[in-house]
Amino acid sequence: FAIGEATANVAHAADNPAAWLLKTLLLTTGPTFFVLSASAPLLQKWFSRTRSTAASDPYFLYAASNAGSLFALISFPLLLEPNLTLGQQSRTWSLAYLALIALVLACAVVAPRARAHARDEKTHDDAQGATDKRASAEVSSGALSFRRRARWVLLAFVPSSLVLGATTYITTDVVAVPLLWVVPLSLYLLSFVLVFARRTLLSRRLMARVLPGAAVLLALVYMSGATQPAWFLILFHLLFLFAAAMVCHGQLADDRPDARHLAEFYLWLAVGGALGGLFNAALAPLLFNSVVEYPLVILLASYLRPPFRRARGQLLGLRLGARKTESRRGAEEKFDDESRAVEDESHAVEVEKLAVEVEPRANWLDVLLPLCVGALTAVLVSVVPHLEIKTVERIAVALGVPLFLLNYFFAPRPLRFALGLGACMLASAVFSAPSGRTLSAERNFFGTVRVIEEPSGGEHWLRHGSTLHGRQFTDPARACEPLSYYHREGPLGSIFDAFNSKPSAAQAVAVIGLGAGTSAAYSRAGQAWTFYEIDPAVVRVAREPKLFTYLSACAAAPVSVVLGDARLRLRDAPASSYGLILLDAFSSDAVPAHLLTREALALYLSKLAPGGLVAFHVSNRSLELERVVGGDAADAGLVARVFSDNQSEEDRERDEEIGKDPSTWVVVARSEADLGALSADARWQPLDTRSRKLVLWRDDFSNVVSVFKTVE
Repeated sequence: FAIGEATANVAHAADNPAAWLLKTLLLTTGPTFFVLSASAPLLQKWFSRTRSTAASDPYFLYAASNAGSLFALISFPLLLEPNLTLGQQSRTWSLAYLALIALVLACAVVAPRARAHARDEKTHDDAQGATDKRASAEVSSGALSFRRRARWVLLAFVPSSLVLGATTYITTDVVAVPLLWVVPLSLYLLSFVLVFARRTLLSRRLMARVLPGAAVLLALVYMSGATQPAWFLILFHLLFLFAAAMVCHGQLADDRPDARHLAEFYLWLAVGGALGGLFNAALAPLLFNSVVEYPLVILLASYLRPPFRRARGQLLGLRLGARKTESRRGAEEKFDDESRAVEDESHAVEVEKLAVEVEPRANWLDVLLPLCVGALTAVLVSVVPHLEIKTVERIAVALGVPLFLLNYFFAPRPLRFALGLGACMLASAVFSAPSGRTLSAERNFFGTVRVIEEPSGGEHWLRHGSTLHGRQFTDPARACEPLSYYHREGPLGSIFDAFNSKPSAAQAVAVIGLGAGTSAAYSRAGQAWTFYEIDPAVVRVAREPKLFTYLSACAAAPVSVVLGDARLRLRDAPASSYGLILLDAFSSDAVPAHLLTREALALYLSKLAPGGLVAFHVSNRSLELERVVGGDAADAGLVARVFSDNQSEEDRERDEEIGKDPSTWVVVARSEADLGALSADARWQPLDTRSRKLVLWRDDFSNVVSVFKTVE
């Protein structure tokens, strides 16, 4: 049961990483995942044939199954990963699978006896009949039509796509925090637990009411492009995700068939969930150059919720052209009577169904009114920015007014609300003044790479989500000045001063992570530079002179770019060939853990010439990665120094003028003598004198939680 993959196959991942990853997962986790997936409906089917009073409605076991998944999800980063190596984890899972097989076999032995015993007990059958009648009110026994199956798939598709879209957007465009993905996925699993539980733990009717308001708040955040305060804004994304998951999964729970069709029901749920994942992971990067699938699924989730009634005064003027027939009057009177009688969740479900009769079918107003709101949004976002009012007030008027009208008048009708919300978001995207002209945008397996001309036109910025990966002046006279984290007055400038002052050192330089190619501005004649980059979109951007010219015009030495994972490609480099190796490989704001392990450092040292230096860029908003590099260095008997040039208030204005951003770098060498001028520079502090404990990562063990920054 141990999961593994031959490293020889990994080398081909760069050619088509999505296909390689899917193939790898199918070959490694696929069989065990299939066993787990099949066991849940199998056990529930067996249970439905027992003499238990709950046998007629075994779906509460699905809540228990997802509760177990939720526990495993939370316990892995907090308990298993910090305390077990990969080998120990593999053995633990193997034992768990063996225990599962033993328990399933035990159930296989007991279940037939329970069924036979149930058939022999007529008195139990009589009691069970009463229970079945009660259960039949909750479990749908309608025919399994194509439309019903398609609806199951759609209701499973939306939350699956939404959890991936929200996670991608939050971790790239709002704030990049390791393990943040656990929170959206936990809410997704929690919704299954709540809606399939035997007792109502959270009103789904309440969630259906919350959903439009959450959608409006989320649209306001999305349309305004706000990213701060990050943790506060994340709550809007999570609130909508949870409400949408509760509404969609709640409708699935309400429409669950009787136990005869249990296995097929779960099959269509799995199909919908898989399609949602494939849409976000495989199809969306090919169709869109940004995370467009996220707002699209937000609109779809807003449409799929049940309709609801409001006070008649709130719907004033929105029923134009909808003549009230006698049947509709009767439906409204029935709705009002039933609404007053609602006392429990099961009755509320029937009331929601009656609301469908009350609301007229979609008509031309469901299209016309959203177009009017979209036109209003377009006018406001075009005119309001020119008014002499504060930015917050501009956003409140330009975006808040149409969204308020949308939520107040359109919320009872899902189609009208969803179309209106989409019209507002589209109008805002088309007519709002951009905060910088987008020169290039490309999305692939590794994320979205965007080049922006900043508003004044004086710089080009390279961004991956919310993280800046490079800047360059557009003025030809200043274009070759290294900016941002690579400024000559920052840590990297002093690294190259020390490196270039050592005439005996090898002149070859390796840089892991290309970005805009900024560090090539430090190159000198007689040197040879090699960049290792895994993302082909980044390579295209750095080589395009219309976007950045560090490689084409500023490099004084020959520069080559090797595409692929650095640890795999670096193996092909000659031993002891580089005088300096720079580690600058970021994925948004996170550093790939496999580049910071003891084995990775050993690889770098094998390619490092005598007297050479290895430099790590460890700037991070959430993690103290210098502790990891220091632990690796101490384990290998090396010396390590760290330089963090955090800005003071008085320096911030000057740094903005010269294009400098604060950064933290760690330099590792075999001896103090190899550090050269850095050993005498007071800004470079020995890592072992810092108060924080050093951490050792290995290929089979890493603990992200242990290096989270503490709030002081």
